[in-house]
Amino acid sequence: MNKLSIIKEFWEFMRARKKWWLAPIVITMVLLGALIIFTEGSALAPFIYTLF
Repeated sequence: MNKLSIIKEFWEFMRARKKWWLAPIVITMVLLGALIIFTEGSALAPFIYTLF
């Protein structure tokens, strides 16, 4: 399975089961993960990790 098929399958699940409330949770988790990954080697890392 490639990454796009997982996204497509998740989209189909939300559409079929009317679970639209999952979208903001998933988007927030992806954005927080990206924030951690991109600030990992910077001087901001100690400040980011104190949030969690």
